[in-house]
Amino acid sequence: MRKLLIIITLCAFCLNSQAQYREQNFKQSQYREQNFKMNHVLELINNLYVDTVNQAKLVETGIVSILKELDPHSVYISKDEVKAMNEPLEGNFEGIGIQFSILNDTLMVVAVISGGPSERVGLIAGDRIIYVDTTNIAGVGLTNQMVQKMLRGKKGTVVGVKVMRHGEKQLIDFRITRDKIPIYSVDAAYIVDKKEKIGYIKINRFAATTTDEYNQAVAKLRSQGMEHLIVDLTDNGGGYLSAGFDLASQFLENGQMVVYTEGSKSPKQTYNTKGNSKNRYGRVVVMVNESSASASEIVSGALQDWDRAVLVGRRTFGKGLVQNQFPLNDGSMIRLTVARYYTPTGRCIQRSYNEGVEEYEKSFHERYNNGELYNADSIHLPTSEKYYTNRNHRIVYGGGGIMPDVFVPIDTSHYTNYYSMMIRKGIFNKFILNYIDNNREELERKYKPTKTDSDFKIFEKEFTVTDEFLKQLTDYASSEKLKFDEGAFNRSREHMRINLKAAIARDLYNSGEFYQIINTADPIFNQAVELIKNEKLYNSKLKPRK
Repeated sequence: MRKLLIIITLCAFCLNSQAQYREQNFKQSQYREQNFKMNHVLELINNLYVDTVNQAKLVETGIVSILKELDPHSVYISKDEVKAMNEPLEGNFEGIGIQFSILNDTLMVVAVISGGPSERVGLIAGDRIIYVDTTNIAGVGLTNQMVQKMLRGKKGTVVGVKVMRHGEKQLIDFRITRDKIPIYSVDAAYIVDKKEKIGYIKINRFAATTTDEYNQAVAKLRSQGMEHLIVDLTDNGGGYLSAGFDLASQFLENGQMVVYTEGSKSPKQTYNTKGNSKNRYGRVVVMVNESSASASEIVSGALQDWDRAVLVGRRTFGKGLVQNQFPLNDGSMIRLTVARYYTPTGRCIQRSYNEGVEEYEKSFHERYNNGELYNADSIHLPTSEKYYTNRNHRIVYGGGGIMPDVFVPIDTSHYTNYYSMMIRKGIFNKFILNYIDNNREELERKYKPTKTDSDFKIFEKEFTVTDEFLKQLTDYASSEKLKFDEGAFNRSREHMRINLKAAIARDLYNSGEFYQIINTADPIFNQAVELIKNEKLYNSKLKPRK
């Protein structure tokens, strides 16, 4: 009987192997047939087409079209673009400070670089730049090299852009003064509450220097007595996986998984922490929003899955595709998606793109339209994507992006078209620059007398944006042909006040001081502080939902 079972098993194994062999041969035959078909078309065009053809351009166009059919993040990068590709993560340059993508021959803003000129005038992710100065750049065969040539330039020079924004009927004008683009990962690190021993660190991207910058920030805050930490990953579009892994490892124990990757042709690869972190924290809160993506989602997903932090804010972007770069023979390369990112519990970070790239891009804006950013009840989490955290067995959901433990709606109470126009047209920024230029000597004498960190505390306590100061701003706006709107002004008044003070602080000191002021009006930050101060409330968010 045993021999019969062995024979049956061997026969089944042989039949299975033969079936796999036939299937593999069939796929290879199909591939050879399609490859021959493509080459045959190119040969026919080259030998018989009525006009002279730029074969290289034809091939590049074909590659771009093929990759577009795969997913939103597999792309072709020409040899001229390869060098500039990683500058926002590794170098310094002068320009307007955006990360961009060319979608359907239109320049789309993927992210604005924190502290850069575009952020100051109000460009946002998702904006489509249609005009640069008076030149229409949409639908003209746009390349990354063309964009860089038009938008980069010497510090102090001005470029005008016209932008198409979702929900706006007309193009929006911006005037942007080029500047040195800051390439730092850590925007701010400061003690929020000395008595409660709470620190705050704002990370704007995961770059080559992130780990070193973060460790320096932690050492500084430790020396000031920090025990609990708020990590701000709002508007952080990601970057290097290694930097995200290093950050998550700061909070996890030896051997705990941070993330794993897997694809149909890529075996499962896990990323586990090695060695115990030197940094130990008490309570940890992570701030996220709809623009937190990629490595930010890896970090927040890992800390949520291990019940190591409370996540506060809004559902993250949902970018969880792994790209490998493959150089081609002419110096160009393709960035090809080879796997997906999964959190330790098995949640896929990537949101669906089954309806095509265009619908995928639109789905980000749909979050505004369907109310998801304003009301947690508008968020429909798939019940089929239910998972349980590793320690406390709390319910968390997959289906794309990371849903925070505490939802904070977007605040539009201060938004008016009048204030928005003031920002977009560069009026607000020009007013600040003029004010500081005319008053720098007095400002530095009064608020930077010792050139030490304590100077900012004097500024924070004593500098006041008075009603008279606000009137100077609105008078200046009127001189720039922006008609005064009293109702809109009253609605935006307090937000203007905070932003004026924060902008002056950034110029006098640095981006860290900017965030110390601007955060006081940030609902996500204020919720994070409330949670981390209240140990009972904090612990309740890490318990299973009943």
